[in-house]
Amino acid sequence: MRLLRPVVFVFVVVLFGTLLLGITVWPGRLTRAASNQPPLSSPVFQAQQQSARLALTVYNQNLALVRDRRAITLRAGIDQVRFSDVASQIEPTSVLFRSLTDPQGTVVVEQNFEYDLVGSDKLLEKYVDQEVRVVTEDGTEYRGSLLSGRGDIILRERTGNVVVLQRNRVREFTFPRLPEGLITRPTLVWTLRSRRSGTQDVEVTYLTRGVSWRADYVIHVNEDDTAADLRGWITLDNQSGTAYKEAKLKLIAGDVNVIRQPVMSVREGVPDIRATPMPGVTERPLFEYRLYDVPQPVTVQDRQTKQIEFASASGVTVEKFFVYDGARGLRFYGSPVISPDYGATSSRDVGIYIQFENGEQAGLGIPLPAGRVRVYKADVDGSLQFIGEDQIDHTPTGERVRLFLGNAFDIVGERKQTDFRRLGSRTIEESYEIRVRNHKEQAVEVRVVEHMFRWSEWEIVQETEEHTKLDANTVEWRLNVPASDEVVLTYTVRYTLP
Repeated sequence: MRLLRPVVFVFVVVLFGTLLLGITVWPGRLTRAASNQPPLSSPVFQAQQQSARLALTVYNQNLALVRDRRAITLRAGIDQVRFSDVASQIEPTSVLFRSLTDPQGTVVVEQNFEYDLVGSDKLLEKYVDQEVRVVTEDGTEYRGSLLSGRGDIILRERTGNVVVLQRNRVREFTFPRLPEGLITRPTLVWTLRSRRSGTQDVEVTYLTRGVSWRADYVIHVNEDDTAADLRGWITLDNQSGTAYKEAKLKLIAGDVNVIRQPVMSVREGVPDIRATPMPGVTERPLFEYRLYDVPQPVTVQDRQTKQIEFASASGVTVEKFFVYDGARGLRFYGSPVISPDYGATSSRDVGIYIQFENGEQAGLGIPLPAGRVRVYKADVDGSLQFIGEDQIDHTPTGERVRLFLGNAFDIVGERKQTDFRRLGSRTIEESYEIRVRNHKEQAVEVRVVEHMFRWSEWEIVQETEEHTKLDANTVEWRLNVPASDEVVLTYTVRYTLP
């Protein structure tokens, strides 16, 4: 069985005539009277909560570097410090503790990461073979040794009777105390050796999963598709298990090599998306990557997606063009293909593309991190309409950005194999006819792309238009197709087999 609603845990003091030590769990709440766990051998000090001295560096690979500075109070000798409000997806082996006040006199003797968080299932698991109290929806009370808390609740009463209670019929559980080892928040615990008493400023640095960022771009093209306005947004997603308040935020764009390991936990929930225009984001090289520095402190709540504007350009020169790749997906894969029917395929789709140079002369000229680009255009009434989107890779200054937006409605292609023949044991000739029909009211140029897929040694021996070789196995023809008309391209390719 399962609970009808989620359980939220709240601790309060409970009085039973005299002060008893106990925990009661209702489906909906949990109360704790006190704890009789054995005291630690040395005083335990709680580090102060996150301060303004928090820094967060986020990478593209679902990884972040956290640097947190706090004040702690220590006694001379051996002390223990609990450092809470850390990410639940922390990489414990990456933690670096450093005293800023007395770096030579304060050292870490032992470090632990405690992440066994309290919950009804955890409590039931810890109290197997121990006595608990259960009250059902009708007010009936049961006491006995807990035999199982998985699914139904199974108790052995003092009389020896075994009682099975449906989990969704249980109103509350009562446990004697909070079991040792269960905590309410992920916590780093250090045993420190300090040569002096007093307050110290310390810095804790660690890596955590669950924080990532990407770039999102919005492009608004003009009426004749020759220029566009571009805005770039940093989209930051925090699923790490803690909030980062008033953090100094930096972002690394680039493919940093990271050894993949299973994450320790994943928190569920619907992210909260918020946009924060923040002009002045600066960019600079870092090693062989690019670093984006956000000038103002940023608060990123747990399970929140936040957007920050980092780029803006107006009047970027763009070019729109059409591509007919009627046999998209056919490639030369390293061995001869001699089957006559292979490759005799045809698609009608003519793709729509826009491209622009990422340079100052084109109105841009800034390094563009990888991300999604959404393109909009104004309708006749001035309202913006979405016309397509694509992904871009990390694009340095001076490189070209090419975006596929969709397939044209009024331009249609047709590809047909017209001949296939063997000219001896080592020679194949193959012919194709390609038709491009333009149903628009104005002429268009269509780039027809063909792939020489049968073998690496080939030559075009006949063609009705002159081709351009794009790479070792790809050619292109540029056809001017009049309005409401059709253009026919034919070509013959000869393969020389090994």
